[in-house]
Amino acid sequence: MPTARRRGDTPPPRAANSEADVLRGFLDYLRVSIAAKVEGAPEPQVRTSAVSSGTTLLGLLSHLTAVESAMFTGEQVTDWQATLRAPAGESVADVVARYRAAVGRANDVLDACADLGAPLPRPGGSGGAPSVRWALTHMIEETGRHAGHADILRELIDGSTGR
Repeated sequence: MPTARRRGDTPPPRAANSEADVLRGFLDYLRVSIAAKVEGAPEPQVRTSAVSSGTTLLGLLSHLTAVESAMFTGEQVTDWQATLRAPAGESVADVVARYRAAVGRANDVLDACADLGAPLPRPGGSGGAPSVRWALTHMIEETGRHAGHADILRELIDGSTGR
């Protein structure tokens, strides 16, 4: 059993002036939390599953990268199961950087969306986009769910706990 290491705990955001600020604040908080949970995780454990589902810490972040890109920039994903595996040639730092870049692109889209009830813009004007509000709420749920998985996986790897 790994020796427990406590990471710095940062509380969720407490102050915001609008619904958009609250939603984006919580999403950004979760984004930072999960990237920090993966950052610095040791190889090969970060790619090795300690649970029967086959889920890995690096795979979770790779998956969230695809979800961010699909949700906010309209990138097409043809095989969601494949997104749960990080490319073999990418290091932990590469996957974290790819995630942060996807978050940056998503935030650029969100910065241009003033109406939470409006559909997210899609390249070429393709329809069927969710509202900004729905997308933010879903991404809070999706990222929070996987951040919880990441908490457990990281603790199993090296005993690291905290946000």
